Amino acid sequence: MDFRKQKLSIAEAKEMDMVKYLSLLGHDPSKIKGNDYWYRSPLRQEKTPSFKINRKLNRWYDHGLGKGGNIIDFGIDYYGCSVGEFLNKLNGGFSFQEPLKNIPKIKNEPEHQLKILKDVELSSYALIHYLEQRKIPVEIATQYCREVHYELNTKSYYGIGFKNDFGGFEIRNPYFKASSSPKDITTVKNGSDEVTVFEGFMDFLSFKSIRENEVNNTPDFVILNSLSLFEKARPFLESHKSIKLYLDNDAAGQKVAREALSHSKKYNDHSKLYQNYKDLNDWLAHIGKQQQKRLGNKL
Repeated sequence: MDFRKQKLSIAEAKEMDMVKYLSLLGHDPSKIKGNDYWYRSPLRQEKTPSFKINRKLNRWYDHGLGKGGNIIDFGIDYYGCSVGEFLNKLNGGFSFQEPLKNIPKIKNEPEHQLKILKDVELSSYALIHYLEQRKIPVEIATQYCREVHYELNTKSYYGIGFKNDFGGFEIRNPYFKASSSPKDITTVKNGSDEVTVFEGFMDFLSFKSIRENEVNNTPDFVILNSLSLFEKARPFLESHKSIKLYLDNDAAGQKVAREALSHSKKYNDHSKLYQNYKDLNDWLAHIGKQQQKRLGNKL
């Protein structure tokens, strides 16, 4: 028997309809414009769809990550595996007529299935390279982050871990965004009467990176880790004289900012600084060093 004929080739895999494939993974388009199918990214958590498949070309592009390609490129990022491993997943029962049973929907699994195995000093080349791509100096990241090794669906992974006040972790790597239980805000207390608020820890690290040489007038910080925790953070926030908001430039972030401004005159929305970008880190990743130094005093 010629087993080579039974194994899916790279060329054959590339011909698979990506829209149908994502549907089998449980991801349906949020909107369709001509040949462009827009999704909330399967590769990370987001509320505004920025992941696109051009069905005519059968190619994808994630605007948040700034990368794209064919179905194999997607599979490698989605599962964090090799080309051969992804082809084996497709060989293991992939069908456009029957539900896909052999590929777990990692992104949508309940939080309790993620188990922290250990946290160590941040040293992985892949994670440091990811931080460098996001313009975060490793010297800043190692002050606030750990390298977290965790288990999900019986498989082991690792990522950048940012601890919250209850001991849970926000976890990021180039392919995955998750949280371990318990979920909570993160506070950094410097005894200041001013507090600066971020939605996620990458924005906090971006702020610290831009102002890394500043020693005096350091504010307190609150990293919400989820907009849903804003109300929980309010008592601590409003115990300060001044509250600076650096929330995401999406509908959800701006809605919370408007609500905050209606609560008290202490709140100040600083998102206009990065008004043409998704968030503070996206802005930092795209501006030049000279512009960064020039605009840093506006933070």
